[in-house]
Amino acid sequence: MKSTNNIFTILLLVMVSGLFVGCGTLQQSMDITKEQFGKTQDGKIGEIYTLTNANGCKVKITNYGGIVVSLTVPDKDGQFGDVVLGYDSLDGYIKNNPYFGALIGRYGNRIGKGQFKLDGQTYTLAKNDGDNHLHGGNVGFDKVVWDAKEIRGFGTVGLELTYVSKDGEEGYPGNLTTTVKYIWTNKNELKIEYTATTDKATVVNLTHHSYFNLAGKGDILSHELMMKADKFTPVDDGLIPTGELRSVSGTPFDFTKATAIGARIDADNEQLEFGKGYDHNWVLNNYNGKMQKVASLYEPTTGRLMEISTTEPGLQFYSGNFLDGTITGKAGKVYNFRSGLCLETQHFPDSPNKPEFLSTTLKPGEKYKTTTIYKFSVK
Repeated sequence: MKSTNNIFTILLLVMVSGLFVGCGTLQQSMDITKEQFGKTQDGKIGEIYTLTNANGCKVKITNYGGIVVSLTVPDKDGQFGDVVLGYDSLDGYIKNNPYFGALIGRYGNRIGKGQFKLDGQTYTLAKNDGDNHLHGGNVGFDKVVWDAKEIRGFGTVGLELTYVSKDGEEGYPGNLTTTVKYIWTNKNELKIEYTATTDKATVVNLTHHSYFNLAGKGDILSHELMMKADKFTPVDDGLIPTGELRSVSGTPFDFTKATAIGARIDADNEQLEFGKGYDHNWVLNNYNGKMQKVASLYEPTTGRLMEISTTEPGLQFYSGNFLDGTITGKAGKVYNFRSGLCLETQHFPDSPNKPEFLSTTLKPGEKYKTTTIYKFSVK
């Protein structure tokens, strides 16, 4: 009996030590590297960081605009491919960037007529999208150089980005200190943690704007999208929400079951005409401020699957309707009509002018905090 116990103890020790060796190997195989990516027009250095996990999957992020430059994951056959649109150099992003891969702020999406009232005062913003304000203005968070710091955890590598937006920048009140952590895990999850504080009441709505194409080529019309959202926010012809929360039932906006994006995108529908396709906010079911899985995107030919979890109440689905073949991106690829799509977690567009929507006001002493996870796998 004693001999049996000794053998069991030895086997247990071997198994445990094996686990620790395995974990150690896993941790050691992760990596962060940094290179120069170019210079801004005012001479600031743009750096690019490569985050590599234990599976050999890589995310490349630049401190200019917090942009995800590339995201490389395998398909069902184990072939690696880049699933986001972008450029090979910083110069491309500076000259002509339709928000490829960027961090968006101080306010993601649109604010109607470029103004809002807060505490009895009217604030005027840039009208950089027709008669409206879009994605933080002429020089939003996507066009500034962030302070960057490498971060490492057990089974994770990441990048912490910090930017202080001065009082009055792009018309917004308050000195806003924003920190965004990109965390890349061994589960092929890109976790984005946003926090912000202010010294004066302001509005904040941060998001991420990667254009995804899980096939790595062609258009996104065969991608199958599912969103846990029974309602969406219809818009006027300037893409500003009307304030209504409309049921998706019986409309081309029903993605409660996985549906090919191209199945109904050209349907005779006023909302699709306004957006030249999908460019709308979906109202996520059962919002309570806690993390929940809200959407999935599947590409049948490669088997790649992307799942989205978030603490946010809304999800903007944009089907790349303004890509028109005039942009040549990474590796000489021409980005044609609907060659990428965006799934942006957020509070609702124009919330500062819509009291019926959840508030996006941040006051001194409060902390803005939200998290989104993009998880990649195959099926």
